Amino acid sequence: MLEKIKIQGKGILYALLQKPRANYQGPVVVLMHGFMANKKLEPLKSIARELEVRGIASLRFDFDGHGESEGRFRDMTVLTELDDARVVIEYIRQAGCYNSIALVGHSQGGVVAGMLAGELGDEIKALVQLAPAAVLKDDALQGVLMGKHYDPANPPETLNVFFHRVGKGYFLVAQSLPIYEQSSRYLGPVLLIHGTKDKIVPHSYSEKYDQVYANSELQLYEGENHLLSKCRKAIVKQTVDFILKNLAK
Repeated sequence: MLEKIKIQGKGILYALLQKPRANYQGPVVVLMHGFMANKKLEPLKSIARELEVRGIASLRFDFDGHGESEGRFRDMTVLTELDDARVVIEYIRQAGCYNSIALVGHSQGGVVAGMLAGELGDEIKALVQLAPAAVLKDDALQGVLMGKHYDPANPPETLNVFFHRVGKGYFLVAQSLPIYEQSSRYLGPVLLIHGTKDKIVPHSYSEKYDQVYANSELQLYEGENHLLSKCRKAIVKQTVDFILKNLAK
């Protein structure tokens, strides 16, 4: 069953709660989308469906300024997305019917999921990062975003990228993010999935994640792209298998 819910953060975050039955009690997997994406897109949609089929609930939401959620895209930074994710985790805690939490994040959502896991520690039972976009820090230091260039020492107030206005705060925050430092504090099980033909985030960034985590495994999919569309069925299965294996421990 699929339920539309609203979660009060800085603004209202719109979410989809997907669970195998109405009176469900058990684990929940929080799914986080990437930059300029939303909760209804792949690969999160397929992962949520497979989790439901296999008896596990999931919650996917639009970050502030994305999809249906309130807020302006130009005000979004990785730190505001971390704030949104904390609000979602608190919503789950208050619900009282979920006994454990796992995180899955794609692209920028993978960066947020990793940093959040590093903050929350053993409250998170498993973490899956799909093509995590840790490149965003290096891009910001070099002054490039999705093929657009700017002065990294003096970023513009807004930069138009694919009909989205990215704000100056996004670049300034990205330049100093402790991505690997904070993520590496998470000692639980981590699965990293990345395509070798990802033109947006080179797979070397997942290789670095694999080096800094204490308990991780890295799966590279030959010829796969950033959207993980070529091998999606296998990637969804591997993601859900990993989650279920570690939630059962």
